[in-house]
Amino acid sequence: MSQAITLDATIRTDLGKGASRRLRHANQTPAIIYGCGAAPVSITLAHNKLFKAQEQENFYSQVLTINVDGSEEKVIVKAMQRHSHRPVVNHVDFLRIDATKELHTSIPVHFLNEAACAGVKAGGTLAHNLNEIEVACLPSAIPEFIEVDVADLALGQTIHLSDVTLPAGVESVELRKGEGHDLTVASIATPKGASVEEEATEEAAAE
Repeated sequence: MSQAITLDATIRTDLGKGASRRLRHANQTPAIIYGCGAAPVSITLAHNKLFKAQEQENFYSQVLTINVDGSEEKVIVKAMQRHSHRPVVNHVDFLRIDATKELHTSIPVHFLNEAACAGVKAGGTLAHNLNEIEVACLPSAIPEFIEVDVADLALGQTIHLSDVTLPAGVESVELRKGEGHDLTVASIATPKGASVEEEATEEAAAE
């Protein structure tokens, strides 16, 4: 399990594009915390510490702690603006969370046994159709990642959302929408140039 992420911040009162530009030149990142019926709070974060934290996979899916001038806020990342060509975070939107209320967040998918995948061994190509899955759950139930085992995935087969086992208390947002939302998570494409005889053999074996 990854270590919990805590960031220190200060309240900023000097707002606007000019103020934000000055902050970035001073290696600071402007951000905002909002939600849960409370007033939005504009804050400033040390860019170096923020950039190091956002390199962790769980930064984007887990509950973070932000110490704002001595007051602790529990939040998740809702949006992040990056510089177009430099490794710089320009702005972050943080959403407050309520421990008693369900939230929606996207969780990274970890694919297991890719090298041992039956379809890959048969010459097929494994496609990661989804690299993250949007889930609904209480903050305490947010998984760090979701594992999808592709060892038994054969040529032409797919793994759908309904095939993925989610932790207790965690549901797929897409599957909640009903029929037609059972998205493909992974699939095996048949090798290009497969002969008609090979395809006929596969079809006969499937009957």
